[in-house]
Order: sequence, then C-alpha cells, then structure tokens
Amino acid sequence: MRQIVLDTETTGLNPRTGDRIIEVGCVELVNRRLTGNNFHRYTNPERDSDPGALAVHGLTTEFLSDKPKFAEIAAELCNYIGDAEIIIHNAPFDVGFLDAEFAKLGLPKFDTHVLKITDTLQQAKELHPGKRNSLDALCDRYGISNAHRTLHGALLDAELLAEVYLAMSRGQDSLTIDLHMDSADGEGNVQITAIADIIVLAPMPDELAEHEVVLKNLDKAAKGSCLWRQLESDRG
Repeated sequence: MRQIVLDTETTGLNPRTGDRIIEVGCVELVNRRLTGNNFHRYTNPERDSDPGALAVHGLTTEFLSDKPKFAEIAAELCNYIGDAEIIIHNAPFDVGFLDAEFAKLGLPKFDTHVLKITDTLQQAKELHPGKRNSLDALCDRYGISNAHRTLHGALLDAELLAEVYLAMSRGQDSLTIDLHMDSADGEGNVQITAIADIIVLAPMPDELAEHEVVLKNLDKAAKGSCLWRQLESDRG
C-alpha cells in the first residue's frame, strides 16, 4: 500500500482571493514504512505573502523569486501522487489550494488524481475529542520531537505528520472469538459457557523481525520500554 503524507505552505489563507502555494512537501510510505522517496518543491507565487503567513513560514518574496512557477511542477507532482492514498492534516485547506492551482492550469481536481484523501485532523478529533489536535499538540501527545521546528516548512511538517500518523494509527485491531453463550442471568450479565478452540500458529522468523521493528518504534514513542516489553519481562 502506497501512502503520501502531504503538506503545503501558502502566501495566505484564501485561494479565492488570490493566495497561492509556495511550497509542497511530500513523504512516501509503502506498507507503513518510510521509503525516503520524498517530493519537495518551492514555487514562485508571483505575489507577496501576507505578513501573518510570512511570520509562519519565513519564505520571502526574494527567496521565491527564482523558483519555478506551480505550472512547471504540476505534472511532476501529479505523477508522484498518482493512485496513492494522500494523508493531510486539515485536508480541506491544502486540497482547496491544490484545486485552485490545478484549475488555473485546466487540470481536474486534486482528488481525481489520487486513490483517496485521509484527514488526520478529523481522525485526531475522533480519537481525542475536546483536546488540542494541532500538529504540535499531536507531536507532544505521541512523544515525537519537534524541537527543530522553529518555522513551518512543508517537507518538515510532512515528515512530522508521517510519524504522528503512524503512531496514531498503530492501535491493535480487535480480535474476535467465536463464543457460545447462554441467556443473561438475573442481573443482565451474559454467562459464557464455552469458548471455541483457538489455533495458535508460531511466528515465522521474518514476522518476528517485523515485530521487533514495531516494538522499537513503540519504545521510541514511549521514551523507554513499551508495555509489551514489560509484559514479556514479567513472563520471564
């Protein structure tokens, strides 16, 4: 499964009033592993950034003046993202800008070029209702260092979001067991009278290796030994 974590920086907040994309950063995941095959481009928006936006990303008009225009990177971007799942934090914002840039070039909307779009902000709100779910807040929550993030940058933010997404979506799927149950007792508690036999398969060496990789990532997120290692230690 190929996934692309994407972020943009822009001259302001509203493409309908002429704001443009000035940076695109993408990080590739294949089967939930970083590949290093990233995409990063600055673009010349042919206008100044709003003061508020400039304070966030620090990309000056002078710095961007010799960069390619979005039209010059559009085909390369479309080829890179083609048929992948796209992961974005607050997807309507970035997709709105991408749609506006594509419309200027007579291209179909962004979502027609990709398999699907996943919004990690929406996921975070469902997982952590009532809490702050900005990228910085999620980095703190999942123990991901963002100390080097003094200004917003599309590639840096995409790299941080990739780590957040992997941590946020690492939850154990529920395991179901076929149960034969009698009717509830007088207090409404279900009585389990029998459990079907469970077939236990020993892991293969490559599966054990992949398991160790997962544990190391959990150790990193926990800043120490994860609960699984503690349980293994208790079992001796």
